[in-house]
Amino acid sequence: MSIPSSHLLDLYRDMWTVRSFEFGLEREFKKGNVPGMLHTGVGQEATQAAIAANLRTTDAFFPDHRCHGLLVLAGTPGERIMAELFGKATGVCSGKGGSLHSADPSVGNFGDNAVEGSMMVTALGVALGFRMQGRDDLAAVIVGDGTSGRGEWHESLNLAATWKLPVLYCCINNGYAISTAVGKSHATENLYEFAAAYKMPSVQVDGNDVVAAYEATAAAVASIRAGNGPYFVEYKTWRWQGIFSGEFRPPEEVRYWKEEHEPIGMLRDRILAGGVADAATLDHVKADVEAQVEEWIAFALNSPAPDPAKATADVYVGWEVEPR
Repeated sequence: MSIPSSHLLDLYRDMWTVRSFEFGLEREFKKGNVPGMLHTGVGQEATQAAIAANLRTTDAFFPDHRCHGLLVLAGTPGERIMAELFGKATGVCSGKGGSLHSADPSVGNFGDNAVEGSMMVTALGVALGFRMQGRDDLAAVIVGDGTSGRGEWHESLNLAATWKLPVLYCCINNGYAISTAVGKSHATENLYEFAAAYKMPSVQVDGNDVVAAYEATAAAVASIRAGNGPYFVEYKTWRWQGIFSGEFRPPEEVRYWKEEHEPIGMLRDRILAGGVADAATLDHVKADVEAQVEEWIAFALNSPAPDPAKATADVYVGWEVEPR
């Protein structure tokens, strides 16, 4: 399955949207404008762009905590996602969801969970619902390599395979769970091998090559929609930021992923070599996206804080909780 050249510019814009969003968010976080904790997806832009490009709004997806850019690519207005992360009333969840709990069912975003891996089980119910309704939609769950050590991982894979549920497992293997390298905590560094044991199609792809990631995702989605049950895709990538300041990673490893195998640069080289667009066009795309993100940040900064009187609103469906 090959990707049309016309899609390459769209993917290039999407990848810069993810990176610019994260860069801007991180800058404002350091200024104290973003409450709580922040985990960014810088370096993982190709995986988010590839996944978003293959989902439709009637699908469901369960993002992980580095998927801010995916939330925007899925269709929620960028200013509303940014405002949510700033904890503002204009956010998509009125400032109550933040980084880990931003949800927007209108575009299929069912939200993340602070208990990593738990949404792998939640996704099963949504997938089963799709099948019972006779729909060809799917539930995509985005998880990291560290999640593979949790019980929910194996429980989810086993049941999805047994019932042949329409689940797309997107394993973003960025090399580290907190600061522990994959090979130090798993019997294999190739996590798709675990999924293969549950008798589902399982592949590994270069998660920094957006074309390879797109094509692998498209093949998985087509298989699921055809009624063949779950599919597992492992995207080998690398996050630029550590979990904490001072985290050590070998210099040669950093150089490889940030310079030699950097996702946006790889796609830029492909576009230029194929004559799809010239350098000036690509520079304009980058500048346009950066300007758009700055508008989203300004919107968030100028938005009001949530009304304390509404703190308990929308906590439960159909009834309100009286504050103490």
